[in-house]
Amino acid sequence: METLKLRTDGSGEPAVLLLHGLGATGTVWDGLAELLDRRLLVPDLPGHGGSAPLPAYSFPALAEAVAAVLDEAGPVVVVGHSLGGVVALELASGRHGLDVAGVLALGVKVEWSAEDLERTAAMAARPPRRFASREDAEVAYLKVSGLTGLAPADPDGVVETADGWRLALDSAAFGVGAPDMPRLLAEATCPVVLAAGAEDPMSRPEQLRALAAGSVTLAGLGHNAHVADPAALLPLLTQLTPRGE
Repeated sequence: METLKLRTDGSGEPAVLLLHGLGATGTVWDGLAELLDRRLLVPDLPGHGGSAPLPAYSFPALAEAVAAVLDEAGPVVVVGHSLGGVVALELASGRHGLDVAGVLALGVKVEWSAEDLERTAAMAARPPRRFASREDAEVAYLKVSGLTGLAPADPDGVVETADGWRLALDSAAFGVGAPDMPRLLAEATCPVVLAAGAEDPMSRPEQLRALAAGSVTLAGLGHNAHVADPAALLPLLTQLTPRGE
């Protein structure tokens, strides 16, 4: 089994599993973690940050890798952003042995064009770019993860090599493909809340409402709403558990 970096903190049930988006690391949840009086489970997804890559990327493979490093007897509420939101829904299927009590999927891209898939396939095949300095690599990390101006770079987001610095991100992760959202929602065995920032260009509120009428729009926020305004997620967590505050 591949090695995943996993940070744990706090106590109280149900535990909250926080799954970041493509290109980021678990540090994007630091602001929300400070607001939650609960046991927190915060991995870097495979091929990101301090976690080893996978031989091949799929939503089930990512979910299986996450479930394999958890040692939780009780139910878990899963909060996932973008790619992490799809992994959260895959975990909610029950196929990976995790007792999921609820899912908050934020900023998931649900409509994919042929051009979208061609572009991500090309990115997946591209060799890692090398940078002359850590600072240059961190600028690229923030751009890829959509965090420029929102958060500092995670030191684990970049790696020093013999010929310069590169992103820790395994480029092959871009090739994970498009999620089958109707199937994932139908197979979820727990309550699910879909949400997106009103200004999110990747996950339009009307697209989410077409999948689930109760989808939530977060006013004034963009794709990384959980970083820009962590407190905005607290009412959504309350919908999944009365202790989500």
